[in-house]
Amino acid sequence: MNTKYDVITIGSATRDIYLEGPAFIPIIDKSFETGAGICVNLGSKVDVTKMHLATGGSALNAAVTFARQSLKTALIAKLGRDEHAESVRRRLSEEGIADDFLHEHEKELTATSILIHSPDGERSIFVYRGASSHLTPEEVNVPDVLSRTKWIYMTHMAQESKEVFEAIMAGAKEAGVRVAINPGSTQLDMGEALVPLLKNVSVLFVNQEEAATLTGVDYKDEAGVFAKLDEWVEGVVVMTKGKEGVAVSDGAKRYSAPTLPDAGLVDRTGAGDAFGSAFTSVIAKGGTIEEAIQLGSANATGVITQWGANQGLLGVDDSADKYGTLDIRVTSLS
Repeated sequence: MNTKYDVITIGSATRDIYLEGPAFIPIIDKSFETGAGICVNLGSKVDVTKMHLATGGSALNAAVTFARQSLKTALIAKLGRDEHAESVRRRLSEEGIADDFLHEHEKELTATSILIHSPDGERSIFVYRGASSHLTPEEVNVPDVLSRTKWIYMTHMAQESKEVFEAIMAGAKEAGVRVAINPGSTQLDMGEALVPLLKNVSVLFVNQEEAATLTGVDYKDEAGVFAKLDEWVEGVVVMTKGKEGVAVSDGAKRYSAPTLPDAGLVDRTGAGDAFGSAFTSVIAKGGTIEEAIQLGSANATGVITQWGANQGLLGVDDSADKYGTLDIRVTSLS
């Protein structure tokens, strides 16, 4: 008998390697796209003083939160046949996340990220997407997946998985499945073709830049951005604003909140996944948007206090006020 789940996440599951060392010094230079880069001496050995091994990937990070919030969770992802894949499988087992939908690539290695940290906390990330980019429609039986869950939480999916993404988005409502989506570049690059697929989304997560790209409205015009997104999305739209906090709209009310106080930054990798999955877990349990913002913010704060994009996440018995209580402002749109 096929197991039924509260949430199935879909996207990447990776091996993450964190490197720290005094040689990783940021250099200010306009020739870099971001205006700065981390440089090392060419042809020399570079001392690494600390190394941290962890797992990551948006789908895995989100799945850990859902499992810790006592939601029966499974993960759809593609791994290689290597030691890094075993580290992912161990992480799933530790957190009680089902691996029913894991697939393996015969040639490509498991996706891996190498994160270089400078002494002042800045970082650069080397990303090898590997097997995660090759999840195909032949491997994902969408009707079966939709018959076995109440929610789908979708993260970045590569171009090769475009048909899987579209099939889930098109079939979820008829199957009675709610969808939360944190789209990646492949989905956002669909442009106008993405808009009709958003109609039945229950929760959409975008940052300010993504919202501006998707709507064609300057992100500083928050009312204009939400006007379009509310028209496209029947459910809740969440726009994260970095250090300025978050803004949320359900079409009837607008919610805004700052960030929580600094709890001691170690590494900010996974903060977005932590917020989105915790927010969704509250909505999936029938909670309010205010409760979702509070738990999402606390979960994101927790993950950045530890090495690893799915460490420090809150469990169901942890207080959503663990790192402070947010002043959430609510404005009626009527």
